[in-house]
Amino acid sequence: MENIKIYIFGASGHGKVVADCLKSTDTIVNAIFDDSPNQINWNGISIQNASQIPIADESNQLIIAIGNNSIRKKISLRFDNYFFTTVKHKSAIIASNVFIDEGTVIMANTVINSDSNIGKHTIINTSAVIEHDCVIGDFVHISPKVVLAGHVKVGEGTHIGVGAIVIPKIKIGKWCVIGAGSVIIRDVPDYAVVVGNPGKTIKYTSNE
Repeated sequence: MENIKIYIFGASGHGKVVADCLKSTDTIVNAIFDDSPNQINWNGISIQNASQIPIADESNQLIIAIGNNSIRKKISLRFDNYFFTTVKHKSAIIASNVFIDEGTVIMANTVINSDSNIGKHTIINTSAVIEHDCVIGDFVHISPKVVLAGHVKVGEGTHIGVGAIVIPKIKIGKWCVIGAGSVIIRDVPDYAVVVGNPGKTIKYTSNE
């Protein structure tokens, strides 16, 4: 559709990275919105208070640039009448039969291989590798240089820390936290916090 306007919600560092991802494909960001903006401009893009966000219609598309999974979910519900765009950095390598749902951001140098399925409002961060037949839920954050081997499943809201490795056919539950550099060799239950090599559950969070 012609005359589509792209808006980012979130003026933090993550918002800047999302803007750069869009720039890599020559996509114009019309404005960045935030509940508490601390500047009025970033790299030529206007930053405005969220109260000024345009009305929702098919020509106004939004991307939520918030790194915290729980907050990103709350904001998606707040703007549930909006059309959400998907962002893919130009350098990302994505197999032709990968499904990526609305509001998801695929950052620079990521690789997503055949028959993987990526949910809504998920972040696949810089240089992550998602191997074949993986299923990633909504509101997940896959951090930089994470490697998921084939047939891995990751539940809603889970955060996998920088450089973690998950071996094939592992199931990670919803709203888990996997520590940076962890090596996951067995299934992880919902709400678990797992660290180390091999990964061990150290506690559980109460909810999302």
